[in-house]
Amino acid sequence: MPLKIIPPRKKEAKSLYIRGSYLGVAVDQSARTDKLVLAKKVLKRIEGEIERGEYRKEARTDRQQPTFVSAAVNYLETNHSPRYVQALVDYFQDTPLAEIDQAAIDAAAVAIKPHGTPMNRTAAVYTPMSAILHFAGINIVVRRPKGFAGKQRTDWLVPGDAFGVIEAADKFDPEFATLLTWLLYTGSRIGAALDVRQQDIRLDECRAWARSQKGQPHMEIRLHADLRDRLAALMASHDRERLFRLHYGAHLGHQLMRAKLAYLGLPCPRRPGSWREPPNRLSWLTFHSFRHTWATWMRQAGTDVQGLVATGNWRNERSARRYAHAAPRAEWDRVDNLPGMPKKSA
Repeated sequence: MPLKIIPPRKKEAKSLYIRGSYLGVAVDQSARTDKLVLAKKVLKRIEGEIERGEYRKEARTDRQQPTFVSAAVNYLETNHSPRYVQALVDYFQDTPLAEIDQAAIDAAAVAIKPHGTPMNRTAAVYTPMSAILHFAGINIVVRRPKGFAGKQRTDWLVPGDAFGVIEAADKFDPEFATLLTWLLYTGSRIGAALDVRQQDIRLDECRAWARSQKGQPHMEIRLHADLRDRLAALMASHDRERLFRLHYGAHLGHQLMRAKLAYLGLPCPRRPGSWREPPNRLSWLTFHSFRHTWATWMRQAGTDVQGLVATGNWRNERSARRYAHAAPRAEWDRVDNLPGMPKKSA
């Protein structure tokens, strides 16, 4: 019978199997993946090896020249993120890992994202390629394209605008307003905020336990009094494990746009109509802007760059140094001590 992909033989096993015969050659082996799409790639590879008379040398050949497909399969089997991997598998297929260098990765970035920005290509090609190759034991430094970090933004909200947006959100969704308050008073990323569990909150101690985000360790944070009051009301309204019922996506982005425009007194595009945000002075405001606002306010309150790193929100001083523009008020108070201009004689 022709080659087929079948379920694993044992219940505790996860990998699919490839069984049957092709051109008179019997095949009965694991695909080494539970992803049907990748298993089909392995099946095609086996058919090609049989056609070339190489199938019986599979084990020795694989050890000498591991391919990108095999590396990608091994990478995914260890519960790494599958995002962007399929496009890379489609492009490189059975290319031996030894043949993949910087030039090959650059070519893949152009082919997979022909109109992509340096940031798009980094996310979709350079970063996952680096992860897969390093997981396979390939010692290569994958250079990102110029401009991959994007334009560094540190736009931040003045108190009136920050509280105004939250107050506007409170009128149509108090829980969303609480989420914005959490971002404003903790400096968390939106993903980490949405991942907070009720068991992480200690209202009686005004403290919370922040789960790891973007490779950083777990950390303890202190709750501002205004945030604590909002959390108490939210936690009293439900008993689910996750603190926020909200999920990141287009709907959440629309909620933020709605709050901004309501605060500014502008009409908001309705769903499912036009999502284009009308011009306004807060058009730059995103969820990440609340993180920049928290860091700027902390600097103005007297925290130095080393202090920002000590909070756990940043891994090193290089990352936190972007907020050096926000000098503490105590330093600006020294302006009054500068020499004054001589008084003109009458």
